Amino acid sequence: MAYNSFAYLVVFLGAAFLCYTIAPMRMKHSVLLVFSYLFYFLNSRMLVLFQLFTTLTVYYAGIFMNRIDDGARLAKPTLPAEAKSGYRNVIKWQKRGVMLICVLLNVGILVFLKYYNFLSLSLDALMSALHLPTFFPQFDWLKLPAGISFYTLQASGYVIDVYRGKYRASERLGKVALFLVFFPQVVEGPIGRFDELGEQLYEGHPFDYKRDAFALQLILWGLFKKMVLADRANPFVDEVFGNYTAYSGAMTALGALVYTLQIYADFSGVIDIVTGSAELFGVRLAKNFDRPFFSHTVSEFWRRWHMTLGSWLRDYVFYPISLSRWSQKLGRRAREKLGEFLGGALTMSVALFAVWMTMGVWHGVGWKYTAYGLYYFLIVLAGTLLEPVNRFISAKTGLNRESRGFKAWQILRTFLLVTVGMMLFRADTVGAFFHMFRSLFGGSQMDVLLDGRAFSHGMDQSDLLILALGAVLLLVVGLLQEKHPDLREALAEKPTAFRWTVYFALILALVIFGAYGGAYRAVDPIYGRF
Repeated sequence: MAYNSFAYLVVFLGAAFLCYTIAPMRMKHSVLLVFSYLFYFLNSRMLVLFQLFTTLTVYYAGIFMNRIDDGARLAKPTLPAEAKSGYRNVIKWQKRGVMLICVLLNVGILVFLKYYNFLSLSLDALMSALHLPTFFPQFDWLKLPAGISFYTLQASGYVIDVYRGKYRASERLGKVALFLVFFPQVVEGPIGRFDELGEQLYEGHPFDYKRDAFALQLILWGLFKKMVLADRANPFVDEVFGNYTAYSGAMTALGALVYTLQIYADFSGVIDIVTGSAELFGVRLAKNFDRPFFSHTVSEFWRRWHMTLGSWLRDYVFYPISLSRWSQKLGRRAREKLGEFLGGALTMSVALFAVWMTMGVWHGVGWKYTAYGLYYFLIVLAGTLLEPVNRFISAKTGLNRESRGFKAWQILRTFLLVTVGMMLFRADTVGAFFHMFRSLFGGSQMDVLLDGRAFSHGMDQSDLLILALGAVLLLVVGLLQEKHPDLREALAEKPTAFRWTVYFALILALVIFGAYGGAYRAVDPIYGRF
């Protein structure tokens, strides 16, 4: 049941909202929990058992760590002073053991279901190359539960935060369950934190006209991005990337640009839909996009794109590695040998490598995802290492790095680097990506664009015009949000006639220009596959 489908938006979400609104306050969380498990069952059938397993292991791991803390508080006053330090270490190791078992168990399930067949094939290929017998079987029955890559990270973050003492684990199983299976976010995120989301979900919220009107606005805007832009672009993107050997130059470049627009409109559009869905129940999900194409560097782009994944990797991968004892020891030695800057960069690069490899592998199965992570690791590392050189050149040449022209160049450079990364992300294989990248500098194929032959494979000139106008609209809205971060509040202050003109314009755009029926096929949300 896709978030942009009639079945979800009208039937399922409508029924959930009605039942939630009429339910008494003490029962509202139960309504959300029932509908969340119903949604998950409709999407994954009996694979819901994996989600239930994660919920139970996370809940009881948290309860166990609570009991360890409670026992320590009771025992501490009776211990002699010289024994207290050692006792604290024992408690710490007990909690760490519980946390590690729970995280490794759930991450292990994700790795097995998602990566086993790929890894076994790769190992068999290696064994064959070494003239050794192959023995790893393939399991065709392996299926991925909906959103397992998202809810596993969310569950792991909860257990790690309890271990770190950020908050006590909840004693309510239903509260933990709802946090992990809340239907608007379980398939595509955003990846939530329990201290920000748990109480919102559980406390219940009365009907609020303004809140729900804002929620419907956001859902409408998300549908526009998904159906008018992302789904309309899909046939052309499939043609260029599916038959990449037939195209070069301008056609390949256009395919990469259209895909960059598609994936942004698709993912951010669906996030708008799910964020609006949650707001109908008074729940504010974490922000996942912040106008990423206004970024001046690739690092900034990833702080603005899929923000909850980036912050998760920062808090649970980058910091633990960079602040670990062995990393600190490596850093001291590196600074002694290489100097302050290079030594610090070496230490940081170890943690960065772990982050970007995790980022790449998390996104999918195949060597291209490993290459995708490596691509951004090298770009970010190069940016860090070259920054002193850039500042030296700027000082010598008198270049004003704060000027509008220089910032515009930074935005353009970042956009081009990201577009190349998107080409790698969409290409079928690493080899296909390199072929497409080389073809950018081959024949221009401008004649294919000018004589209309390019538009005989799923997208004509009118489609391209709609995409171009839609991209301009996204740019205008982004610029307006730079001045008015909460654009919905700004719109609410406008006269009624103006507001309803905007709403009807979006509805008409969906009806007239939305990609549905006829030659268009329903396109599942791109990030829903993870």
